[in-house]
Amino acid sequence: MDSLARGRAAAALRSRVVSTRRLLKLRWLLALALPLGLAGCTQIAYGIAIPFLYVDAELPEALILRDVAYRDDPGADPHKHRLDLFLPSTRERVTGWPLLVFVHGGGWTSGDKGLRAGGADVYGNIGRFFAAHGVGAAVISYRLQPDVGWRDQVDDVEHAVAWLRAHLAVRGGDPRAIFLSGHSAGAQLASWAALAPGEPPVCGLIAISGAGFDLADEQTYALGASRDYYAERFARGSPDDAWIENASVVRLARPELPPALILYAADDPRALQRQAHVLDEALRAQGTESQVIVVPGQTHSSIVLTLSRGDRTAAPAMLEFIEKTARPPRC
Repeated sequence: MDSLARGRAAAALRSRVVSTRRLLKLRWLLALALPLGLAGCTQIAYGIAIPFLYVDAELPEALILRDVAYRDDPGADPHKHRLDLFLPSTRERVTGWPLLVFVHGGGWTSGDKGLRAGGADVYGNIGRFFAAHGVGAAVISYRLQPDVGWRDQVDDVEHAVAWLRAHLAVRGGDPRAIFLSGHSAGAQLASWAALAPGEPPVCGLIAISGAGFDLADEQTYALGASRDYYAERFARGSPDDAWIENASVVRLARPELPPALILYAADDPRALQRQAHVLDEALRAQGTESQVIVVPGQTHSSIVLTLSRGDRTAAPAMLEFIEKTARPPRC
């Protein structure tokens, strides 16, 4: 090997070493921040990951409708009953474009559609990414605990979906092709709204690193989940331990539900990984099409930043699921 070739090989090795060190540093920092993220201090957790993962998705501002009220009745919250709507930059679909509705996380007690961390527009970037790939997106806010209970939060998600279903066609979207998605606590709320009896069906569910799918699962608690944590969020107004069954998403499993895509980070806490598989098993037991994907190299917080990255696992899997499922006559 001549000196030039040796120099190139050495430079490539140094680059791989630096990249590996950066990845290890990111995973170590996020492991420290994870308890903060689960408790609702998401700005710190996202702020650590942003220099490593965040890439701005581009979409013309003319295609973004901000702070749209999805409730305007006398009881509406002027700040939380709002959504941002991102319209696709391509209008090639004959039957109208599908829509992804994204519900943010934050432990049911914190968060907002407009979250910014380290100068990055965390959730808005997801909306821009999907719209730039031909899928409309709505990023919603909802009321937070303890001001309201978890059922009120589900009601907010359902109101947002109903508003979008009523107003999508005039913007070129297909109101029959709505997909509900959420991260962490948002995945639990999105799952409830997507699977609840009596609600008009959505086209599909995409749950990301979700919690609280089966609050009766003892193995989840054995893996480190806190029963007191969930009781604080779901036991209000429930006699004894009735909240454990009442709030569990798995009790909604029944035949003829919309298909589900369930994702979680490889470095998610094992209790959350368990919850993903419990939901998947409950749905498939009723004949529902369901798939679990493990997103490599990510944590509970950093996986959100990969939802606007076409070169990572999560976003391409979501786009493929939407494209496949929205194809007639599925929706």
